[in-house]
Amino acid sequence: MPKYLTLTDYAQITGSAPIKRQTHGWRAKCLQRLVRLEMPVPQTIALSFAVVREIATGAQMNLRHLLGHFPKGQLLSVRPSAEHPQWGGPAAILNIGMNDEKHAEIAAAYGEPVATALYLRFVQSYAAHVAHLDPDMFDATEPCLPALQAALRDYEAETEEPFPQSPAQQLADVLRSMARAWEGTSARLLRQAKGAPLQAGLGLVVQAMAGGIGAGESGAGLIRFIDAETGMPQVTGRFKSRGVHGQEAMKNGADVLYLTRDKRGPSLEERCPEAFAELLRHGEYARRRLREEMEIEFTLDDGKLWVLDAVTVQRSSRASVRVAVDLANEGIIERDEALMRIQPKALSDLLHRQVDARARTEVFVRGIAASPGAAIGRVVFSSTAAQACASRDEPCILVRRETTPEDIRGMHSAQAVLTERGGMTSHAAVIGRGLGVPCVVGASGMQIDERRKTVQAAGHTLAEGDMLTVDGTNGVVLIGEVPLLEPALDDRFTTLLDWADARCDIGIRANADTPADARIARGFKAQGIGLCRTEHMFFEDDRLTLMREMIFADTSEDRQDSLERLLPMQRADFIDLFEIMQGQPVCIRLFDPPLHEFLPHSREGMRFLADALDKPLSEITRRAEALSEFNPMLGMRGVRLGVTIPEIYEMQARAIFEATVEVSRRATPIAPEIMIPLVSAMREVELIKSRIDAIAATVRSRMGVDFEYRIGVMVETPRAALRAGDIALHASFLSFGTNDLTQMTYGLSRDDAGRFMSDYVQQGVFPEDPFRTLDLDGVGELLTLGAARGRKAREELTLSICGEHGGNPESIRFCRELGFDYVSCSPFRVPVARLAAAQLVIEELG
Repeated sequence: MPKYLTLTDYAQITGSAPIKRQTHGWRAKCLQRLVRLEMPVPQTIALSFAVVREIATGAQMNLRHLLGHFPKGQLLSVRPSAEHPQWGGPAAILNIGMNDEKHAEIAAAYGEPVATALYLRFVQSYAAHVAHLDPDMFDATEPCLPALQAALRDYEAETEEPFPQSPAQQLADVLRSMARAWEGTSARLLRQAKGAPLQAGLGLVVQAMAGGIGAGESGAGLIRFIDAETGMPQVTGRFKSRGVHGQEAMKNGADVLYLTRDKRGPSLEERCPEAFAELLRHGEYARRRLREEMEIEFTLDDGKLWVLDAVTVQRSSRASVRVAVDLANEGIIERDEALMRIQPKALSDLLHRQVDARARTEVFVRGIAASPGAAIGRVVFSSTAAQACASRDEPCILVRRETTPEDIRGMHSAQAVLTERGGMTSHAAVIGRGLGVPCVVGASGMQIDERRKTVQAAGHTLAEGDMLTVDGTNGVVLIGEVPLLEPALDDRFTTLLDWADARCDIGIRANADTPADARIARGFKAQGIGLCRTEHMFFEDDRLTLMREMIFADTSEDRQDSLERLLPMQRADFIDLFEIMQGQPVCIRLFDPPLHEFLPHSREGMRFLADALDKPLSEITRRAEALSEFNPMLGMRGVRLGVTIPEIYEMQARAIFEATVEVSRRATPIAPEIMIPLVSAMREVELIKSRIDAIAATVRSRMGVDFEYRIGVMVETPRAALRAGDIALHASFLSFGTNDLTQMTYGLSRDDAGRFMSDYVQQGVFPEDPFRTLDLDGVGELLTLGAARGRKAREELTLSICGEHGGNPESIRFCRELGFDYVSCSPFRVPVARLAAAQLVIEELG
């Protein structure tokens, strides 16, 4: 016996009906709220998730009870109602009940063209979405009687039966089709990608069509009360006369009216001032009672207003911030709710220029979105060319296979960076985020010819000087100049983050390598510098020459002489940083990279260096080859340099302490934090600490000023995490450098992993790219062990994270759970981290 659904399986939407979002979906619940607000909503019936699931499995429907809620001959619509609007659903079907008899009735009342347009649209929709026929067969340039007759003939020819004339059969077929479409494999995968659970249900709403075809002013429209891009109060939308509903009402045409008075043409405000005023009242009432900016779908039937639906306005990040802050300031929502309404990563859109979503674009290549923002410039293939462009005030895009520390000056000069290789923690990505420069890496679909100075991708060849637009937010590179939106760091943005700071219970610092970085960090209210990578200070022309002299020195005395000339430069750098941060903590990482990174890689560069140092080219080449390593990231770098060439760290320590004294004399006293990189053994820390303490004693004695300082360790090797208890005996703080720690834990090159990482994630080897999202199971366990062992050995030990994961909300959650004191991230991720940290506190408060 087939199962029949009866009257009890349907719920008429009234103010008191048992309608819940969890059982009937967001649209049914929204319509009930509109009814409670006494808006003129047409008669509506809601079908629950359970009923729709039964329909999908073949339950028979006796629709006499359902249809009995509507007047005889009433046209109906069916719309999807999932639990969350973003989960989508099958296409709405309008004008159910149109048949030959209804066509004749409407033609007699309102004219044949109106009736034909309604009937043809229904046949087209039914054929495509219910009968699943080729929609191109039913395409018609203009709705006319011959087109309708052809559509009916084609339907019968394809299905071998006439177009259904029974409204009950039409409705049953529509409900069954929509229910089964929701259960289809592609629909299920699509909504799961949007965050829907595996067993997400679908509700359906059956609603009376509210005319829109009357003799007087009739039609359908959509109205919004804010600009979706900016969030500014502004009435936008369109109204289309005579029987056109939903999104079709937004299409321009001779019968389309503006909503507000407009010199370009007639408006609804002029034609129907009472209905327009009623819409404004409904919009404001919905805003205050539903606590959101709503978009209302409506019809006019001979001047009478009907509200068919209302949904939250889909809007940009900048509009979302403005709306949330305005609603809170007006007392409509609480501040905590305003904070929770904004996705932390959405703030990145406000910090940088962005590609205007309304612009027409042509994609050149896609890659990994490594540093957000958008920029336009001319293609250049070297740092030298980028610097030349900057000297002419000409914006450029630096295009490289991959960047190295030698490219720092070029990256400073470029508007954006594009690389063929690399991942989220490659050199270009990390430096790009630190500088706030848009960056797309791992664009393996392009081929660079450095000799011809061209780059090819997607059938296009661009030469040096051609224009590109880099969209680092979405990982897309576009041909030519594309319209951009400017950053939106207005008072709403500042207000939102001030509210976040009032809730935040973990410190947020910035990774800042230069005074410019520090000023940005200060502007974003970072609570200090959590990582200053001093090696980036050595790539300026005058310093680079001295660094190379030091590297090629034959004796310790010669090496000391070069470092002595570098000392005042380093001291000036630290003075700038300390003064900018005005007494806030500054954590300075001692020199980290292998020395070969400071040497030229080309024959021409070697020849230039030989001239500069007045040494034979053969000696320069031989010494450079001797410094080269098979795996430099695991070779002579970090603390290993400090142990074997102690003069480097001694010079840096002296520069730090002399800067500390200088700034403390004329400004706020500061206690610098000195961080030793790449530690793997306690003895390394003992050796470096003893030398730093000796330098501090010498500076105190010579300058006659006492000062405080702290020495800590950057935990970026698995062994350092495991031996954190020993290391903590000689360190005031441990800061986990998760970039290298992830690289060493996985045995992955962070510069090369981008080549295969998408395949690994798609095939479920890794749930996420571990360089983008902190691996809580593996790397996270090392953090847990290191934190516990370190604190057990030294209770007052300061713990932090300073890798790029520091700005990730899930990483911040993990660090809070472990009791970390602060996280540190690139300056432009500081606002993101501030909001994310506040949201974690609000979640806990429930």
